[in-house]
Amino acid sequence: MTQTDTPAIDITDLRKTYKASNKAPAKEALKGIDLTIPRGSIFGLLGPNGAGKSTLINILAGLVNKTSGTAKICGYDIDTQTRAARASIGIVPQEIAMDVFFSPYQALELQAGYYGVPKSERRSDEILAALGLADKRDAYVRQLSGGMKRRLLVAKALVHNPPVLILDEPTAGVDIELRRQLWDYVQELHKNGTTVILTTHYLEEAEALCDRIAIIHQGEIVANESKTDLLSRLDKRILKITPTETVTALPPELSDLSATIDGEQICIEYRSGKDSISGMLAQVKAAGLSIADLRTEEPDLEDVFMALTYASDAA
Repeated sequence: MTQTDTPAIDITDLRKTYKASNKAPAKEALKGIDLTIPRGSIFGLLGPNGAGKSTLINILAGLVNKTSGTAKICGYDIDTQTRAARASIGIVPQEIAMDVFFSPYQALELQAGYYGVPKSERRSDEILAALGLADKRDAYVRQLSGGMKRRLLVAKALVHNPPVLILDEPTAGVDIELRRQLWDYVQELHKNGTTVILTTHYLEEAEALCDRIAIIHQGEIVANESKTDLLSRLDKRILKITPTETVTALPPELSDLSATIDGEQICIEYRSGKDSISGMLAQVKAAGLSIADLRTEEPDLEDVFMALTYASDAA
């Protein structure tokens, strides 16, 4: 297997049980996770709060000890090849925590020193400029805004040029402009070969950015497939028709359809592989209605996410 064929992340039967304490019983946070993330992808790792995402990331980062199973980063086992594994990954944590008495430049130089990056190979100024922090190079970190601190976290994760970058809720609390700047830079990193793993509660971000998505729920992977395949899981569409006439009640001719009235629109739920749009439109015309406008809505990632997590809980 060549280096490019080696997965960015390769996890087999990964388990983590937190021991019981006086305040809480034992908790099985990961229940035999199997997960392979290919090199060069933008991979979404999604799940509700408490699903096990942070535990999984912290095991890869070396911050939490696994109970059993194996995990490899770029082919390096996190237990037997720890140094190489950690050098292969950069992690942007969800929490903003850093020494406020350092300047951004000093923070990056210190981080590069931790990873043994020779001074001649350090890119601190280049990274600060790329993330829009060049003018804050020598300011105290405590003087930075929340959005700037979050960008500095990204910068720190990149000082050793890792082939894998994990972004844990990177845009939480970040305004729209900074969010766009961050994603532009992340996409540039991806074009240059960096594998990006994203956890986020902003599902529209994951849908726009990721080419493959895994959903973790109650410590188990409940989906892991391409974004296209994941979205096709729900064969449900909605036909929204705006009649020329004002409609306050559904005509009898539409009683056999899954139709409702929403304001000035008639909304008909249907399945693309089963129901005929032309047939539904014929029924609308048979009811004596003229069509001023119509459009269809397809399921998005939020619909799929809800069906795989919250809907299963309710069941």
